[in-house]
Amino acid sequence: MLIILKAIEDIAYKIEKAIQHEDLGYSEGQNSSGESQLKLDVRSDAIIEHRFKNVSVIKDIISEEKDEIMHLHDKGKYTVCYDPLDGSSLVDVNLSVGSIFGIYKGSLDGEGLVAAAYVVYGPRVELVWVQKGQKPKLYYAKNQKEFSFVGEITLNEKGNINAPGGTQKHWEPHHKALIDGLFEEGYRLRYSGGMVPDLHQILLKKGGLFSYPGTLDKPKGKLRQLFEVLPFALIYTMAGGEAVDSKGVSLLQLKPDHIHDTSPCFLGSRYEIQAMREAYGV
Repeated sequence: MLIILKAIEDIAYKIEKAIQHEDLGYSEGQNSSGESQLKLDVRSDAIIEHRFKNVSVIKDIISEEKDEIMHLHDKGKYTVCYDPLDGSSLVDVNLSVGSIFGIYKGSLDGEGLVAAAYVVYGPRVELVWVQKGQKPKLYYAKNQKEFSFVGEITLNEKGNINAPGGTQKHWEPHHKALIDGLFEEGYRLRYSGGMVPDLHQILLKKGGLFSYPGTLDKPKGKLRQLFEVLPFALIYTMAGGEAVDSKGVSLLQLKPDHIHDTSPCFLGSRYEIQAMREAYGV
């Protein structure tokens, strides 16, 4: 498993360099959802694919930017699902972005998810890694050769950050009541539009709520289960928080029918998730 972590570290250095020095414009292609791709999306995808081709324990890789599963090694036992550059539309205004990785063994669902990681490309490069049954571990890029261990991440019972996603005019009334209720309690709005930096902030500040609900225009949510929702669900659960869908069920019970399936998601401390369940009546 640690050979995959080492590969992710190498990937982080290369993507950071690409962000700093390469073209920020759009490519001529589209991703699996029909969205225009930035050249950095394509470049980041290529960096990850090239590095994982040299990791023999990886059987298949699945990218948010591609429609199909890519087979790598017959004797591999892991499938890695990844979002090469989450929040890439923020790059041109110089906000933090990230990469997300879910490592699956056997089934492509919450049960088969055995490890997860994400990288934040911000004022410094940070990496969070977790294996099922263990606390998430935080590292930072000490130089271009190694990451240094900072410590384990644990969420408090309650936080004070509120990061609500989705277009507000499409929110259901009960979701608006949840968000407004947290603000009335004194929660601070912290939402950049990037899943990685927003969830990273809640983790390092030890609590709060990140929500991306089902909305009137997207009832099944926007965020993809295998690439985004499940990896963060494992990280938050292992940190002592919770991660649930709009029915209040653990996201780790998700069983996608298609590699690009989406789901509403709520990730945070136990207090905020209980507030979500009460607002949603679940």
